[in-house]
Amino acid sequence: MGQRTKLSQVTTSVVVLLSGTGTLCQALFDAIDAGEVDATVVAVVSDQADAQGLERARRRGIPAIAHPFTKGDDRVQWDDELRRIVAEYSPDLVASAGFMKLLGPAFLAEFGGRTINTHPALLPSFPGMHGPRDALRAGVKVSGATVFLVDEGVDTGRILLQAPVDVLPDDDVASLHERIKVVERRLLIQAVAEWKGNQ
Repeated sequence: MGQRTKLSQVTTSVVVLLSGTGTLCQALFDAIDAGEVDATVVAVVSDQADAQGLERARRRGIPAIAHPFTKGDDRVQWDDELRRIVAEYSPDLVASAGFMKLLGPAFLAEFGGRTINTHPALLPSFPGMHGPRDALRAGVKVSGATVFLVDEGVDTGRILLQAPVDVLPDDDVASLHERIKVVERRLLIQAVAEWKGNQ
C-alpha cells in the first residue's frame, strides 16, 4: 500500500486528444503498461465519433468521449465545450496525439502551458497538415519529428523534443511518414515521462 501511495504522488494524469486510429495513444498505453512511463491516461477525447482510438480506450476501461465538430458549428462554443470536457478529468497534461483540430482561446486559457502536440517534421520547418509531403517537395535529406507546447499558432509553440529521420531516395509520402511515426511515438512517450521535470 505504501508503494501505491508513493506512485500516486508522482504519476502524471493525461488526457489524450485524437482524431483517428490512435496509434500514438496506443504507444503511450504500451509504455505505461511496460513501466516505462509513470503516467495514467484518465480520458481520451476525439472530434470523430467513430475514431478507432476511442475504442482502444474503451477496451482499457478508460473514459472515451466523442466531441464532434461539424461544418457550420459554432467553433468558439465547440472549443469551450472541449475545455469543459477535459477539465472534468483535471489532467496534469493534455497530449494532442493525432488530433486534427486547432485548439482555441478558451481551451488554451485553461490548458496552455500543459498541452503538448507531435508533428511529423522538424519544426519550425514544414508546419501544417502535410509535413512529410512538404519535406519531400522541398528535397530535404533529413526530416523528423517534433514534440512541442501548443500555443495559439499553427505548430509554433516552444519545442520540447526533436529527432531526425533520413529521407531516402525512393521515399514517397507514405513511406516517409511511416518512419516518422515510429519516432513520433518514441518522442511522445519521452515527453510524457519527462513532464514532471519540465514543471
